[in-house]
Amino acid sequence: MTPEETQAYFTRSDGSYAFARWGRPIAPVVFGVEDETLSTVKGSLEAVTALAGNGMAETDPELGVNMMVFFVRSWEELLGVPDLDRLIPDFAGLIGRLQEVDANQYRIFRFDDDAAIRACFVFLRMDEALSDLPAETLALSQAVQSILLWSDTAFTDTSPLAVVGEGQTILRPEIADLVRAAYDPVMPAAADDPAHALRLAARITRPS
Repeated sequence: MTPEETQAYFTRSDGSYAFARWGRPIAPVVFGVEDETLSTVKGSLEAVTALAGNGMAETDPELGVNMMVFFVRSWEELLGVPDLDRLIPDFAGLIGRLQEVDANQYRIFRFDDDAAIRACFVFLRMDEALSDLPAETLALSQAVQSILLWSDTAFTDTSPLAVVGEGQTILRPEIADLVRAAYDPVMPAAADDPAHALRLAARITRPS
């Protein structure tokens, strides 16, 4: 992966560079799924956090839970979830905007004083497109998109996943390498200078 390709993953549609990784282990809770799917989601999170070296926890000492994943059939369902409007500013307005653009997924990040990721809210509206995906594919895709603050255009044209062998879904090798590099202990937890991408690219090595 070239420095330019690396930089593109964290360059937003407005041209700004914005990178952040988690500054704490992920303590997730998942709503709206059966136990089998719950295990799949948590298994994907465990795999991605292990790749990053960040890890998972039963609880966050400050927040209790720092990652919430909601599976819904319609955006209106979220308006009935207690206290979400207290956690997310202008929540009703957000739901209206998601309805207007017919979105099927949305992620919101919160940050600590060092600009590292402190919490993440993942909302998935199970329309036909998402419902047709295998649970493992959907869960792994959401896990990798939640492990870093990616650009809003990072995966618009290309999925972070690849299918190998007999239909097995994995992270694309270059994305896995990028996650590892992003969590290198010598790298900062957050950055807004594109030169950060040069340091990331220098740490992405793959055997020839």
